[in-house]
Amino acid sequence: MTDLLINAGHMLLGPANEHIPDAAVLITGDRIVAVGRRKDVETQATREHQTLSFPDATVLPGLIDCHVHLGFDAGPDPVASLRTNDDTTLLHDMADRARKLLDSGVTTVRDLGDRGGLALRLRDEIAAGRQSGPRIIAAGAPLTSRKGHCWFLGGEVQGEEEIREAIRNSARQGSDVIKVMATGGGLTRGGPAIWEPQFTTEELAAAVEEAHKAGLPVAAHAHGIAGIAAAITAGVDTIEHCTWMTADGGVDLREDLVAEIVARGIRVCPATHPNWRSFAERVGPERAREAFAPARRMAEQGVRLIAGTDAGIPRSGFGGLASSLEFLEHIGLSKTEVIASATVEAADAIGLAHDTGRLSPGFRADLAVVGGNPLDDLKALHEIRLVVAAGRLHAPEQARCADAGA
Repeated sequence: MTDLLINAGHMLLGPANEHIPDAAVLITGDRIVAVGRRKDVETQATREHQTLSFPDATVLPGLIDCHVHLGFDAGPDPVASLRTNDDTTLLHDMADRARKLLDSGVTTVRDLGDRGGLALRLRDEIAAGRQSGPRIIAAGAPLTSRKGHCWFLGGEVQGEEEIREAIRNSARQGSDVIKVMATGGGLTRGGPAIWEPQFTTEELAAAVEEAHKAGLPVAAHAHGIAGIAAAITAGVDTIEHCTWMTADGGVDLREDLVAEIVARGIRVCPATHPNWRSFAERVGPERAREAFAPARRMAEQGVRLIAGTDAGIPRSGFGGLASSLEFLEHIGLSKTEVIASATVEAADAIGLAHDTGRLSPGFRADLAVVGGNPLDDLKALHEIRLVVAAGRLHAPEQARCADAGA
């Protein structure tokens, strides 16, 4: 860990993405010491601080991807790959994926489902400095019904008592969040339909009560309307996907339920696939508009959306957050709101608003330096020049390649 003084042409602090030109951030250990105008911050540096300058770039809080699966390989059949690999091989591969996330400017991720607590092990390795990677908020095995969505991860439960006991076990094992599969999903062959509820409202309420008793938030995977409604009534903290699917394959956004989401302060993570544009081109503009309409309508109604990629599912690689963020702009969020969805809003949603998501003295030194200014064009987020995670300096692969080419 190196004490750092980082100068940049622009700085985005986080809250409302307050912009400071000709700025600097001072880092000692794993904490931010000072931020502001370069001329003011430089006076606080000591000879122990290494100075790095990026006059044509922007420094902003490290990005947060609120929905990933490090145990999946993003290949055509990630479930088959996971099931054929032993824990040693899988943990090694997960560490590689974590480094790819770091390369993309992501300094915090929420892993919402893995096997055998491997994400928890990797979390601890990264926190101890034995591996490079973002901070991991880990769920462990998601709760699912018998042979339900992602049953092969080991989280099958039936009835309220099994649900409560599984959550108590997760808390003892050190999970940071509880993931509940409120509906089926497309990744599980032969499982419940993607719109079909897997738990009753009472069972989800028991899960939320037990998790909150242990101080753990609850993230509910929910595609179908009945599952979304049950998750809202149960009081979950975030809803993942929230696509409003019906049994006939259509979409029916319920305005009354959207109002409940807003009133209860539940965050929604659309977990947008980075290749959303390819989907739109494949299905055509009319069907794409229909598919994107629920997310657009939720945003218009005041639902607080947070950034995520579902990295690990087919063709959703690790490092695609910038592309997923462009989807949020496509459905109507301003650039300031988009950046907030992956920084200050995301940090608040996952319980880290006191420690990350903004550049402020006393906060963890999590930041990214990007080419250009993302308030002008979000494509700047694709050009990662430098990453600092918990005060540890990381040169992204693309930056290392550029240096080698020079």
